[in-house]
Amino acid sequence: MFRDLSRPIETGMPTYPGDPAVTLAPDATHESDGYATSELRAGTHAGTHVDAPRHTLPEGETVDAADPGRYVFDAMLVDCRPLDPREPIEPAALPEPTRFDAEDAGEDAPDLLVLRTGWAARWGTDRYRDHPYLSAGAAARCRELGAGVGLDTFGPDPTPSASDAGGDEPAGTPAHDALLSDSLPIVENLCELDGLPERFRLYAFPLRLRDGDGSPVRAVAEWRADAPE
Repeated sequence: MFRDLSRPIETGMPTYPGDPAVTLAPDATHESDGYATSELRAGTHAGTHVDAPRHTLPEGETVDAADPGRYVFDAMLVDCRPLDPREPIEPAALPEPTRFDAEDAGEDAPDLLVLRTGWAARWGTDRYRDHPYLSAGAAARCRELGAGVGLDTFGPDPTPSASDAGGDEPAGTPAHDALLSDSLPIVENLCELDGLPERFRLYAFPLRLRDGDGSPVRAVAEWRADAPE
């Protein structure tokens, strides 16, 4: 079975604060030119996308330098709900490393934890910016597991918003840095996570952007019809 987990690319779609606005408009038309083409203007982190290490690390790997196979993930769905706005996701919400001990678990460890926070339902509203984020301990747990993250939010770090409480919230991009410094993948703005099985394959191939720091993707989940939820 297959399911599209990506947001449609369209004019006026939500973007991270300060990122370029997205426009998709006709260029040539059937009526005027006998064929159709469109002009797309968007940032490299528009919609559902992957982050390359170059996103936050000046000497990090670029999106076009990675082998395409790096964007085929053995994914595990992790239900982190319920969560309050701007609540940190702590290590206790993530799998224990011992779960994937080969002698105990009898299954391969995932290389991507898809964290369902429930924030996909707030897409298109100001509340989408007030998503939960990875604590330092949770980012360290991901590194211990050797797994990146997929999220139904703008990203693993807090996003600026009118509700930004400051205080104990981390500044900058510490979760991004912790993951990308180990070349662990980050896939952002996923959707349609309800009803997925716990384990599935996720395809998220980026555009081959020269020296790219990230790229929109068509994120597609694949699983067997008899896979347990």
